[in-house]
Amino acid sequence: MIRYTNSIDPIDYLVIGHVTQDVVENGFSLGGTVSFAALTAKALGLRVGVLTSCTPDMDLSLLQDVTVAAVHSDHNTTFKNIYTPSGRIQYLNHQATVLDAGMVPETWRNAPIVHLGPVAQEIDPNIVRAFPESFIGVTPQGWMRAWDAEGRVRFTDWLEARFVLENISAVVLSIEDVEKDYKRVEDMLSSVRVLALTEGSDGAQIYWNGDVRHVRPPRVYEGDATGAGDIFAASFFYRLQNTRDPWEAARFATQLASLSVTRKGLAGVPTAQEVKNEMTEVLWKP
Repeated sequence: MIRYTNSIDPIDYLVIGHVTQDVVENGFSLGGTVSFAALTAKALGLRVGVLTSCTPDMDLSLLQDVTVAAVHSDHNTTFKNIYTPSGRIQYLNHQATVLDAGMVPETWRNAPIVHLGPVAQEIDPNIVRAFPESFIGVTPQGWMRAWDAEGRVRFTDWLEARFVLENISAVVLSIEDVEKDYKRVEDMLSSVRVLALTEGSDGAQIYWNGDVRHVRPPRVYEGDATGAGDIFAASFFYRLQNTRDPWEAARFATQLASLSVTRKGLAGVPTAQEVKNEMTEVLWKP
C-alpha cells in the first residue's frame, strides 16, 4: 500500500530513499538525505516528489508542498547518534521497507532529475534502469553502511558500485563515506562521468573528463553541518543538469552548502532568496 500526501502530478525532481526518524534528546526529528534534498529542490523552484517508506503515523508535515509517496512499513528507519571525542558512533534501531522500481508512480518515471539517496541499504540498485530519459544523481552513503546485531553501523564495500555508476549521470559522496580512503574514490572514476567528493570545511574535489578541480568554500561559522552534504548534492545535480558545467555546479552547490552549516537541522535548507543570490548565467562549452 502507498499513501500520497498530494496528487501525483508530473514533477521536476524525484528523490528516492528513506525519510528517517532520528533519535534526539526530546524524542525524534525528521532526517535523511531525502528530507534535506527535497526541501532544497523546492527552494530551487522545482516541483518535487519523494518516494519513501514509513509507518502510517509518521509526521511528514515538514515536507510541506512536497508530494510524498509513502510505501507502508511496520517501522521507520531510525538512527541514534552518539558523539564522542574520537568521532560519531551510529546505531540503526529500525529499517523501513526496501524500495524498488515497481513502487515509482507512473507519472514520475520521466522526471528530469532523479536523486537516489539511500541511508540504510534501502534502495534496490536495479532502480537505475527505470529512468532511461532522466538525469540520475546518486549520493551512495547508505550503500556503504552495514550494521551488526546490536545495530551499530560500520563501513562496508559498495558491491554494486560499478553497475550503478555506469548507469547514472553523477555521484556525490563525502570523504567520510569512504573512510578517508582516496583509493576507493579512484576506483569509482572509471565508471562515472562526474564525481564530486566533499571534504567538509575544506570544500570539494570535482572530477570530470580526467580533470580534477578543488572548490573552496567561503569562511563561515559552523554551527551544525547536518544535511550540508545533501544540500550540496541536490544543488549540484540541479545546476549540473541545467548547465552541463560541473565547475559551475560545484561553485553553486558549495555556496549554498556553506550557508547551511550556519543554521541547525532542516533550517539549513537554503531560502529562495539565497538561491537567487548564488544563481549566475553560465555558457557551457563542450
